[in-house]
Amino acid sequence: MLDELRAARLSAGWSQRTLAQRITAKLPDVESRLLPGGYGYVVIRSFADQAVVEAFDAALLRFRDTPGLVIDVRQNGGGDTAVARPIMGRFIAERTPYARMRRRDGDHLSDPWTEVVDPRGPFTYTAPVAVLTTRWSASMAEGFPMGMRGIGRATIVGTPMMRLGAGVFPLHLDRTGIQLQYSAEPVYDVHDRARSLLEPDVPVSPTDDILAAGIVTLDAKRKAPSY
Repeated sequence: MLDELRAARLSAGWSQRTLAQRITAKLPDVESRLLPGGYGYVVIRSFADQAVVEAFDAALLRFRDTPGLVIDVRQNGGGDTAVARPIMGRFIAERTPYARMRRRDGDHLSDPWTEVVDPRGPFTYTAPVAVLTTRWSASMAEGFPMGMRGIGRATIVGTPMMRLGAGVFPLHLDRTGIQLQYSAEPVYDVHDRARSLLEPDVPVSPTDDILAAGIVTLDAKRKAPSY
């Protein structure tokens, strides 16, 4: 009986460990699949690693001839402009403004400057694009949808995002040794509207199916007359 109890306890322990490993296993930064209607679907969970650009390029090659593309940044906590900007470059054929910025200078802000994105890659994807967002889309995962809309290449579908409206700079406090970040460069869209106020083009309740709404958005784009 004692041996059976020990065996059961050991088995339960391994089950709990296996479950914990499954829960904490890191999902890939980029995943892709084909959706109903023939649309491409790419999930980007981070803009923090340059390898994301290569993974996105591989997915886009697979979806080169699809009638539309869904890019999902709903689980994305942000990252680096140097990763997001090359991805935007796959959707344009010439240098295009995608954002405006200012820098904090004491108690005021500097004059604005314009950020641009350059075309990149062996081909330009020209079919309609929907970018999916939620409250968990943060920082560069807010700047990316805003930029894709700014270059005229995407419709934002979902909920408002986390409303982190500025680039951050590091700061070291000499007396305490504390390292921190502060809001240094407020970001605006191409029409000079603060990123922190960014709203989706197609609002969707958090309780509704945002991916389904993205597919419906692409369906409507395909049926819309072109001039």
